[in-house]
Amino acid sequence: MEINKDFLGKLFEQATMNPRLRQSYDLRTSSADTSQRMLIALLPGTVVPINRHEDTTESVICLCGKLDVVIYEEVAAYENAASEAMPMGMDAQDVTRKVKHREMQRINLCPAEAKYGCQIPKGAWHTVEVIEPSVMLSVEC
Repeated sequence: MEINKDFLGKLFEQATMNPRLRQSYDLRTSSADTSQRMLIALLPGTVVPINRHEDTTESVICLCGKLDVVIYEEVAAYENAASEAMPMGMDAQDVTRKVKHREMQRINLCPAEAKYGCQIPKGAWHTVEVIEPSVMLSVEC
């Protein structure tokens, strides 16, 4: 298999037909391979949910285009659902955990600017924001 301009062009074409505005190509060669190695074509407007990999580090290499890898920290707050009419202490049944993510780092990847890739630490919350059509290599291990 050769990863060249024609291959990436076909991957971009598939991404334009995908409602999610992205298309992955799995690079694993056997079902026994439990790692993640994939090429992902991403178009502006695609939404990659904030996610994390608790047991693996992820390496991201941008082959073409321009995108930001955004690293977050989880911020948890606890709210008491009990009414003010009942001035008792907080009961565990009345507590709701609210989770938000606060941006900690934004890494711009653009091979035309010699910004090729980054490594996302194990357990780090992250996403990708696409600035222009891009293909990235994502490897988790």
